[in-house]
Amino acid sequence: MRKQFVKTIEEILKEDKRLVLLLGDIGVFGFRDSLSRFPDRVYNIGILEQATIGLAAGLAMQELIPVVHTIAPFATERCFEQIKNDFGYQKLGGNIVSVGASYDYAALGCTHHCPADVGILMNIPDIQIVVPGAASEFDSLFKQAYANGKMTYFRLSERENQIEFPVKLGCANVVKKGKLGTVIAVGPLLDKVMSATKDLDVTVIYLATIRPFDFETISKNIAGGKVLICEPYYSGAITGDIIMASKQPLKIDLLGVPKEFLNKYGTMEEHDGHIGFTEKDIFNRVKQLCQA
Repeated sequence: MRKQFVKTIEEILKEDKRLVLLLGDIGVFGFRDSLSRFPDRVYNIGILEQATIGLAAGLAMQELIPVVHTIAPFATERCFEQIKNDFGYQKLGGNIVSVGASYDYAALGCTHHCPADVGILMNIPDIQIVVPGAASEFDSLFKQAYANGKMTYFRLSERENQIEFPVKLGCANVVKKGKLGTVIAVGPLLDKVMSATKDLDVTVIYLATIRPFDFETISKNIAGGKVLICEPYYSGAITGDIIMASKQPLKIDLLGVPKEFLNKYGTMEEHDGHIGFTEKDIFNRVKQLCQA
């Protein structure tokens, strides 16, 4: 996805002179050509994330379109107040593109983990939150959203689904229809969910956008009154939306990153095993839910 991010931004830089890219000392090598070709619209601000959000807001006030790029904990947790006040309160449009969310940077420890980003940002009214599962989905969703006057958060992952969809901002994709229950798969978890549920009679709904939320599609496709929500961040972020979308009482199970510090160093896969985030775990949770 990061390679696609570079390609997408370089393409838009050529076509849209309003776009300004602000790097937080991340992606500088990837954007080396853009730094050379567009020195007045591509800047490496350095490790000054909160100031960078303020600068981006100033650019937005001048009818430019800022894109801020850095690691997820520094872009969201460190900058929440600036995003809330400088963009949300002022109703300005802009874009934050993060990398390394949840525990993608597993080897760097908790300081570089960020499973809290989505839950934090959902407290900002009118923000758009995009969690693509594949490079082509990021390209499509970014082009749809980057200039629409809203603050949009794009959560890039080191993981990528083999399955790709023609996604639309704010729209869910019904991937599979079944009768016994429904599994909601967010972003890069779709491959695991599809593999885990291939022999189960369940509906699978894929979300690459969680703000705006597609209440209509969810409402029409909840099967069996039972829902397992699979999220690649702290679990529970969209539970309220699922409840609001349903026209019937629901039995809901949550499978996301648990709210605990993953303080062991290792790989993403090792963390998956530790927190119960494998295909086998998903299969067992879906089967247990359907039998309840």
